[in-house]
Amino acid sequence: MGLADFTDKGCRVGGQILGVFCLLLLVAIASAFSAIANAADAPLVATGYKMAGDATKMRIVMDFDREPDVKWFLLRGPNRLVIDLANTRFAIGAKDLKARGLVRGVRLGALGEGVSRLILTGKGPFAVDKLDVLKNEDGTGYRIAIDMSAASEREFDAALANQALTTGSTVSSDKGGRVGTGPVSNPGHRFTVVIDPGHGGIDGGAEGLNGTIEKNVTLAFATELRDKLAAVDKYDVFMTRDTDEYLRLDDRVRIARQHEADLLISIHADTISVKGIRGATVYTISDKASDPEAQALADRENLSDQFAGMEIKNDNKEVTDILIDLIRRETHNFSMSFAHTLVGQLSTSVGLINNPQRSAGFKVLKAPDVPSVLVELGYLSNAKDEAQLLDADWRGKAAQSITNAVALFASARTAAGAGG
Repeated sequence: MGLADFTDKGCRVGGQILGVFCLLLLVAIASAFSAIANAADAPLVATGYKMAGDATKMRIVMDFDREPDVKWFLLRGPNRLVIDLANTRFAIGAKDLKARGLVRGVRLGALGEGVSRLILTGKGPFAVDKLDVLKNEDGTGYRIAIDMSAASEREFDAALANQALTTGSTVSSDKGGRVGTGPVSNPGHRFTVVIDPGHGGIDGGAEGLNGTIEKNVTLAFATELRDKLAAVDKYDVFMTRDTDEYLRLDDRVRIARQHEADLLISIHADTISVKGIRGATVYTISDKASDPEAQALADRENLSDQFAGMEIKNDNKEVTDILIDLIRRETHNFSMSFAHTLVGQLSTSVGLINNPQRSAGFKVLKAPDVPSVLVELGYLSNAKDEAQLLDADWRGKAAQSITNAVALFASARTAAGAGG
């Protein structure tokens, strides 16, 4: 029986007044059903977009007025995460889409055939640690939460291969448990060292009594150390920079992780207000500095991003807690072990400061899975140290001592079944 038939019967059975009431009631019901149908057909609206983190780990959150239908997949050349959303309209300001951290590009728009697409381009290879569709706690809508972290090309390729074994585009909850869930075995991996020449570009670092600029000293020494390590022909050796360029601190960590480094050595040559202090120092990471001088040095190095005119804010407490948690006990122990070995080797060739093995919260040492040390070669504020840092023979001795320490550390790691 149709709506008209039912209305006509109601009018005949109940009389004119009941018939009019029945007609109005049915019109209201029909209108309600029509509104529900129209609402179901109306596009989903993406109402907000936020990114937080740095070049090693990022969280991306996108808000929706209703539950989104999400499919996602990875592409390379460049490394991208592609997210397809059925029947979705983007209502997001361009300012919110500004790329940062691990993400160097954000694009979105209509793909056609009722599908909209979000494309996140990484600075390099990455892992999708998690991609979830969550209902907002206040019940007003839904959100997509994406956790990404820097990874190696090998790990990204493994995720692509895994993706090819399933489908080209998979609902996030199905694939979230498979991509970026842990390290992939790499039996051909050689022990890998990443050397990080401190500062660079617009950030010159410290300046010596006679005008020596730290960024030049660190690059010259790092280049010599690279050559000595490469000559051993047992390691893969990379530098975070080999020209006078500026790098964010988190980008230096990202480079180490993307090369699957077994060791990161960051090279510096600072100044200090006490002119009589001289000698080399080896630092490891710690959330509590070993001494006030180490804390002061870490504070100075951690603010180097100010030289690029970037806005520096105090770390969000939640992000800071995550970073501290990520510094795994095993990695920290390896860092301490190498620092101890390095101090022993340097003591035979160059002068060391009193208590030369120290620790502080250096951001450049915060890779969760890469043993890392920061080497202060000496103090540019001391005339003798400055002269040594410019002396080719002295640099050769110091670089050889570090090379010897790497050999001992690499042998121990290889014997234990790690790295090369």
